[in-house]
Amino acid sequence: MPAPDSIRVAVVGATGYVGAELVGYLAGHPGARLTAVTSEQSAGKLLADVHPFLQGACDLGLVPFEPKAVAGEADVAFTALPHGASAAGVAALLDAGVEVVDLSADFRLSDPEEYARWYGTHPVPALLNEAVYGLTEFARAALPGARLVANPGCYPTGALLGLLPLLDAGHIETHGIVVDSKSGVTGAGRTVAAEYLFAEISDSFRAYKVGNHRHAPEIDGNVRARTGGDHSLTFVPHLLPIKRGILSTIYTRLRPGVDLAAVEQTFRARYEQERFVRVCGTRLPELREVVGTNDCAIGWAVDGGSNTLVTVTVIDNLGKGAAGQAIQNFNVMQGLPESTGLERVALVP
Repeated sequence: MPAPDSIRVAVVGATGYVGAELVGYLAGHPGARLTAVTSEQSAGKLLADVHPFLQGACDLGLVPFEPKAVAGEADVAFTALPHGASAAGVAALLDAGVEVVDLSADFRLSDPEEYARWYGTHPVPALLNEAVYGLTEFARAALPGARLVANPGCYPTGALLGLLPLLDAGHIETHGIVVDSKSGVTGAGRTVAAEYLFAEISDSFRAYKVGNHRHAPEIDGNVRARTGGDHSLTFVPHLLPIKRGILSTIYTRLRPGVDLAAVEQTFRARYEQERFVRVCGTRLPELREVVGTNDCAIGWAVDGGSNTLVTVTVIDNLGKGAAGQAIQNFNVMQGLPESTGLERVALVP
């Protein structure tokens, strides 16, 4: 049970897949006390009536999102609203003194023009440079004292955890990078659309939004920070006929003189102290190893004929790709042990 002096938290947008996952994590978090949950469509109902699996975990009623009301109930808010719907509410929460971990894409891109290309004009562009991009393993130093954390997207989380150590070590060519990712259908959110109906996704597999997926600039921007723009990257997302999980296969060319031993040394040195990144070496990880957790597992192999390094990462798109990483960021922001509330074993089989 949370202590009486635990940090008061709200989940804004608690009925979506990510919001409900956040509530599930927070229900067992000893340093956080859930005090408010919001929903526009289900206001007036109990959250546990909308999501019966939360019966006994949360007895709160859903209310419409009013920033001032939330500020009266919470010290920290997790905002899990659709892209484009979050920014104005986040700004109002910050003005009211509430710290925010935002799980939409509204603060992930620091350039207002780049944001406008993908989402339209940003309503509070001054906040873009303030937001800390919360890829926790690479943002830890900036999180304490932050008012606003932009939780990374699910695809970028898996891709960047596999790419950034190699780029930082100078092990790979920066042109010709290919990120080939496959996601479970919950990555699309709790939405009603024909392309996500059971009969449309079951027993099938498809690529989608090739060349125009909104996570592409998020991945590219983090790579650009290491290359100064001297790179090329292709991102191809696919939809798997499963509920949750993302497997990313990342293809890069090794630079002359770099071998498997150097790759392994780099990954192990970078992640050996990280609780939520598991280095598998040349054993390629599977999705079921991480489903239901905040873990990322990384493995690799080399195609000797082309000198191509094939790096495979797996995460749960609702865990490390969303709610789990948000809790991890919250813990670091508040000075709590980073793994608080996040110790879970994968749901196998």
